[in-house]
Amino acid sequence: MLTVTNLVKDFSGRKSVNGVSFSVGEGEVFGLLGPNGAGKSTTIAMICGLLSPDQGEIRFAGQAGVNTKAVRQFIGLVPQDIALYPTLSARENLNFWGRMYGLGGKVLRQRVNEALDIAGLADRASERIETYSGGMKRRINIAASLLHRPKLLIMDEPTVGIDPQSRNHILETVRLLNSQGMAVIYTSHYMEEVESVCSRVAIMDHGKVLAQGSLKELAQLAGGLDVVTVEAQGVGQDVLDCLKGIAGVSGVTAGSDEIQFLSAGGPEVLPEVLACFVRLGQKVGGVKVKEPNLETVFLQLTGRNLRD
Repeated sequence: MLTVTNLVKDFSGRKSVNGVSFSVGEGEVFGLLGPNGAGKSTTIAMICGLLSPDQGEIRFAGQAGVNTKAVRQFIGLVPQDIALYPTLSARENLNFWGRMYGLGGKVLRQRVNEALDIAGLADRASERIETYSGGMKRRINIAASLLHRPKLLIMDEPTVGIDPQSRNHILETVRLLNSQGMAVIYTSHYMEEVESVCSRVAIMDHGKVLAQGSLKELAQLAGGLDVVTVEAQGVGQDVLDCLKGIAGVSGVTAGSDEIQFLSAGGPEVLPEVLACFVRLGQKVGGVKVKEPNLETVFLQLTGRNLRD
């Protein structure tokens, strides 16, 4: 379906994308997971032909290049920014974008109705976009990308800044489209979303793919390490140094109100961990232990949290 090989994009001497390679198969939901600034959106822009790569190759179904009509009909793009006209209604927006794809007449009316149904907003179709909530705008943004029935849907951070109900609706939409045979590239810095909908994932940071594979394969990279989170504010360097000296503790990172680290036996090290806090006069608000997941892998690969 899609093969990306050694993509490079340089902006003023800084490589925003640095040798990125991955492939997406037919009927697959492939996740690009990484923090803001990891290079996900730049990678997507090159795949869609909005940016030209400095190096590397992009192939769709064996065909090289993206700037052909056939390839553009092949792709549906849900951009991170809302690509809608605020003073037009949802139906008027969809009619406009449908005509941009060369649709018209009965076919266009049918596709618009289908897209509104998928968005769950058929009853609000005549209302102007500027009256919609952020989540509703995101859903129409997705609907516009489906009008030409693409074989590959690319979704760039589709749930940023929306309410939980709209987020759940979008995730259900991804599952529905995939069940109908559509391949999806889903970019996000929300680990739980990627785990929920993706069959394979590439973890990106600083313009590079650090690891990729199925969820099970990536979890195995963590080596069975638990993520331990200790809720505490204003933690000093003395506490961090104490934690780093405990056998079986690695990847200690400090946030404004918590500390995280990796441990092969999370619960077993807790007495020594808490002893560090007590001995150094640091209050603890709570402790959580999570089994290995994508965030564990990211923490192990980078030494920092996914959203740092």
